[in-house]
Amino acid sequence: METETETETGAETGTPRERYRAQVREEVKRHAREQIAEAGASALSLNAIAKRMGMSGPALYRYFANRDELITDLVADAYRSLALALRAPAEAGADLPVLAAALRQWALADPQRYFLLYGTPVPGYHAPSETTVIATSIMTTLLDAAVLHQTPAVDPGPADARLYTHLAHHHDWAGDHPAPSHALRRALLFWTRLHGVLSLELAGHFTGMELDAELLYAAEAESLAGPR
Repeated sequence: METETETETGAETGTPRERYRAQVREEVKRHAREQIAEAGASALSLNAIAKRMGMSGPALYRYFANRDELITDLVADAYRSLALALRAPAEAGADLPVLAAALRQWALADPQRYFLLYGTPVPGYHAPSETTVIATSIMTTLLDAAVLHQTPAVDPGPADARLYTHLAHHHDWAGDHPAPSHALRRALLFWTRLHGVLSLELAGHFTGMELDAELLYAAEAESLAGPR
């Protein structure tokens, strides 16, 4: 069966040699994802993957020059997957709580993929600009939804007022999106606070609390969205 990743990387097109190369790269990434699920991204080892595949280390390096190149491919795949998961409901007119539910569903489907993007940084790894572009597209989707919600009717408190002022001059994270300050604030708090709940849930910190994490997450999303 053709997978989404294979379609994106062109595994079904090109010359036989190109198709073979794409297939091997996909197999390497599959083993890498399994390795990450077992021991975390910091334990990723190309030599261990080569051994699993019955290859020598030098042979595998013909497909990925080093560990960082492999991680970059995995990170890019994860960002594209999340962007797609949010784009589909957004294009159907979903509001922020619906997008929040899509984010949580995506994270629960593969917690290690989530932590690869939003967990502890892999020691010594620095993501290239290409992954930043994909990440920005995800924020653009949230900003588009945040613009649809009304400005809060109440006056902001002192810290909130300072945040509004700060965001007026510090919004590079939003790219060139024309969102007004209230939408910038809503999208930013939406992103940070929901990731906080998700990270606690996926790391098992709610275990033993007899807490409905889904309900907590939905309530947080609803309170952040405000009126529309």
